[in-house]
Amino acid sequence: MTQFFNKTEYKALRKKLRNNPTKSEKLLWNAIKGKKFKGHKFRRQYNVGKYMIDFYCVKENLAVELDGEVHDSAEAKEYDQIRDDFLKNFGIKVVRIRNVDVECDPDGVLDFILRNMEK
Repeated sequence: MTQFFNKTEYKALRKKLRNNPTKSEKLLWNAIKGKKFKGHKFRRQYNVGKYMIDFYCVKENLAVELDGEVHDSAEAKEYDQIRDDFLKNFGIKVVRIRNVDVECDPDGVLDFILRNMEK
């Protein structure tokens, strides 16, 4: 059977991304790691197929993506849509959060994530 989740070939990339997080990734990870977020376990830099997810709650099938300005271009939006559709085919709900929101309103971001878990 083909391995589709956390493929071995992406292990080095996952490690590199975990060791070099953005400011927003650090802030959010500190708020949700170790089941701190309502008892939910999140994994960071988790891949499904060729796509890397910033944060993934396996139990809830919820992917949390943090987006900076690079995601504002038409090309990036098209890529993100293809990626999100791919993940949805695996039953994974994708929520996108702006980096600026994590930095300016972390409590609001956590509420947003929780509301999406409850849907």
